[in-house]
This record gives sequence, C-alpha cells and structure tokens, in this order.
Amino acid sequence: MAGRVRHPIDVEALEKYISKHVPEIQVPLDAKQFGFGQSNPTYQLTSPTRQRYVLRKKPPGQLLSKAAHKVEREHRILTALGPTDVPTPKTYCLCEDAGVIGTPFYIMEFLDGRIFEDPAMPDASSPEERRALWRSAVDTLARLHRVRPRDVGLESYGKSDGFYNRQLATWRQICEAQARAVDADTKKPVGPLPHFDQLLAYFGAGKDSSRSSDHGPRQQATSQPRDRGTLIHGDYKIDNLVFHRTEPRVIGILDWEMSTVGHPLSDLANIMHPFYIASGDRSGNSAMRHAGSSEAFLPGRTPGLPAPAELMEWYAATVGWDPRPEMNWAVAFSVFRLSAICQGIAARVATRQASSEKARNHAEAMYPLAEFAWSLVEKEKEGGGQTGDRSISSKL
Repeated sequence: MAGRVRHPIDVEALEKYISKHVPEIQVPLDAKQFGFGQSNPTYQLTSPTRQRYVLRKKPPGQLLSKAAHKVEREHRILTALGPTDVPTPKTYCLCEDAGVIGTPFYIMEFLDGRIFEDPAMPDASSPEERRALWRSAVDTLARLHRVRPRDVGLESYGKSDGFYNRQLATWRQICEAQARAVDADTKKPVGPLPHFDQLLAYFGAGKDSSRSSDHGPRQQATSQPRDRGTLIHGDYKIDNLVFHRTEPRVIGILDWEMSTVGHPLSDLANIMHPFYIASGDRSGNSAMRHAGSSEAFLPGRTPGLPAPAELMEWYAATVGWDPRPEMNWAVAFSVFRLSAICQGIAARVATRQASSEKARNHAEAMYPLAEFAWSLVEKEKEGGGQTGDRSISSKL
C-alpha cells in the first residue's frame, strides 16, 4: 500500500516536467510512497481523473555501489519488452536530469492486481487457483527467457556467455572481504562460509578461474551447465509478480534492477528457493526459517502447491529446452549465493551497519545455508554427475 512520503520529492517541479514531456498524464498529482522498493524509492502518482502511475527514482545522496539503483536499466528493459508477450507495465518516460526532482527517475503504468508476499499463497481462493497461479509464474519466466536480446534491441544489455564464471569470480572476492569483517565489540572476524573453498572448486572457481583472458571467454568448468545467455530478471520470485485480481495469471513483473543477460537457470533456481530451502530444513532450524524455509513447501503439505518436477516440466514446455539435467548444479549454486548474501548481512551486523533482529537472524543463516549447499554438492558427486532419476531437484 502507498502511504506517507518518506523521501520527499518536488511535486511541483515534477508536474512541470510531466506537462511538457508526458502530456497524456494529467496534473496536478497526488504523491504517496510505497513501502516496498527500498533500494529505489517508489511512489504512487494519482491524477485528477484518479488514474494511477508509478514513479521509480534513484535514492538521494552518495551511492555506495555503481552497480545498484540502475533505474535507467529498469526503464530500458521494460520499454524493450513492451511489444513482446512478457507482461510488463507500460513505461511513459525516463528523466535522467537530476535537476528535476533530485535524482533520475522513470514513470510507468500502475498495475491494479494482487501481490502475494507469501509464496505459499495462503490467500489463494482454492488449491486449483494456487496451482494455476504458480503455473502462470513459471510460464511467464519461460516466456522472458525465450526473448532474444537482439530482437528487442538489448544485444548490449550484458555479456552473452560466461555468466556463472563471472558470478563465481565476483562472489569469491566479495566473500573473502566479508569474512575479514571484524565485530566491533568482540574483535572476532565473521569468518569464511563453511566449505567455501570446496564449493568454489566444485563450481569451477579455482584460484585461477578469476583471471580474465584477453583472447575470448574463459573455458567453462566441466561441472557447470551448458553456457546460455538470455535476458534474466535477476530476482525472479513470487512477490515480484503482479497477478490479475480475479484470474490466475501474471499481469506484470516488477523490480528489474538486477536484470541482465545471463544464465536462465539462475532465475528458475531463484523462484524455486522455497521448495529446496524447506527440503534442507528437516530439523526446523530457526536460522533456515529466517532464510525462507517454510513447512508449507514440504511435499504434500499445501494443497495445490505444485512439485518442483512439475515446475520444471511447465518451464520446459514453454521455453523449448529441458532444465532438469542441469538443475542440480544451479540449485546448489543458488543456495551458495544465498549463504553469501547472508554472510554479507553478518558483516554489516559485525560492523554495526545493521543491528535489527531481522538482520541478525539472516546473518545466522549463512552457516546452515552453506552446509546445505555442500550437502547438495555431495549428493550430486555421489551420483557421479548423473542427473535424470538421481536429480537433486527431483527429490525436493
């Protein structure tokens, strides 16, 4: 819900800009701020005719990361996908002039639909609707992955190969830095993730793998999935989707800040997080619950909730290739990445850049998540790298 404006904007200056550049939006405007979109402040604009729009802007002040808060990229991919069968909100304008309201912004269509914050969808009207909602979410993802970047003018949106190698090189550096963070009181370092070196060795990130080559892409590690390059959302999950108010279908995908050209399995593994995190938490570990574990995702626990095998079958039917033979690696890497994110939260807690109970709970999850990632790798290694009936993902 939109409410009190926490990051004020100059509405009068915004109205002048809109009157000149976007005459189809009537002024004056009533501005409220959404509770979500904390990375990029997000506002609801309402015209005199009660027509609603959404404004996304960069946050004020000095930005710590050059890679984050890319509202220009969000606008670019949303605009490019407009003519495709991928449901996205219509864009109206991009303003890169920070002099208008303080930072660059863009305006898009407001989608009047449902957002499920709980991926188990307890508010679904029936088990049948819950199943249909999840099917639409997976089908929508597959449609995104079918879009060829060059067909929509996004051939320069990211590198078409070597996605996982780049991810591994980046996460090695980040995790090593996070491990060195020292607690402000105890003076103890956060420390490495359990099995860190073993995990990177399995994923193909040995000490030499971070060295780039001037003669083309690095050779792909043999354990990795076949190299693919498609448009990816980067944070594809149920609460980043808007569903129709009465029909079980996606009408829009939100929050494209992390989108790029990358490996499609990264998106598929991300939306399946609730299933495999629950499968790794048979003991009711409280830290795993803070990482997203929910008993609702255990097999047979929630009527209408599809099994992971069904999700992959639906995805394959739409995208045109079968992800199942390569999902083991993608699942394990995705859990490792989540553990690294929690380690980052632990580093911020240690240096007192974060102090909330929620942050501390997520920090504790770095250990069981890394252990779970390694257990997935060990299961796969026991199978000799063979998938099919021995697939980790098929057992979730």
